[in-house]
Amino acid sequence: MFVIPNEVRNLLFVRIATNAGSCTSSHTPLRIAAMITRSADYVEYCRENAAHSKTLHDLALRGAGKEAITAAIHQRIVEDVHLGPGDDLVDIGCGEGRLLHMAAKLGVNSAVGFLATEEEVALVKATGVDVRQAFSDQLPLPDACASVVVCNNVLLIVPREKIPPTLREIHRIAKPGARILIGEIPFLPGPPLEPQFDTAGETLAYLYGRHGLRTCLGMARRMLYWKLTGRPMVIRDGTQVSFYATAEEFLALAAEAGLTSVRHWQHDHPSTRNNYLFAKRRA
Repeated sequence: MFVIPNEVRNLLFVRIATNAGSCTSSHTPLRIAAMITRSADYVEYCRENAAHSKTLHDLALRGAGKEAITAAIHQRIVEDVHLGPGDDLVDIGCGEGRLLHMAAKLGVNSAVGFLATEEEVALVKATGVDVRQAFSDQLPLPDACASVVVCNNVLLIVPREKIPPTLREIHRIAKPGARILIGEIPFLPGPPLEPQFDTAGETLAYLYGRHGLRTCLGMARRMLYWKLTGRPMVIRDGTQVSFYATAEEFLALAAEAGLTSVRHWQHDHPSTRNNYLFAKRRA
């Protein structure tokens, strides 16, 4: 049986005045027996992630310390779609806006990115690029407006029922002959969710035993914030894999949406995903 370490217990006590206007104080336990619930709503996860992001790269949802990997992936995308002057780029789920900045340096005609929440949009728009709020299956763009469409490291967290309408929407906004890259589609299910416990104390004890003090302290700080602000204790699992498909399955879905496969290949980081390059048939 795991126990909560002293470092975490100290976080769960608050110093409060024993009497109004008094200089005396005491440590009073911050009760943590409250129920914790889970939410797989990726939109709310993105909103919370933006609110607590330490760097703009956090919006890429790739993890801390992986900026070099993100940069290499975007450079490969630029090469795969032959992005260049005169292109009209649409980046669905544009993360920190890296591809939009790269497109501007290449002299594209236009480049617009979309993110799920206004909180993310505000952060990325401040860097000087055109970013708007929208969901992948409802893009506020006219028909046949993009010569290049990119949707990378996005669909894996989109609910499965939204995948067909998303692919149809990509087909709708693409110009005839457009190059379309849909990247990082897992072909295996993601890791199972962490077990759910009845109380915050049980959750902290599990995290300490399974992942160590740093993870446990991080969750304890979140619990303290929730308690002091009166917010419900909700753990958001927005980065859990919601959609995965074998190459054959995904190619069939894309074909039903009208997309023509050019090629597909296995992703490098991680290697449990596939990348797909499509085209929109010319009339």
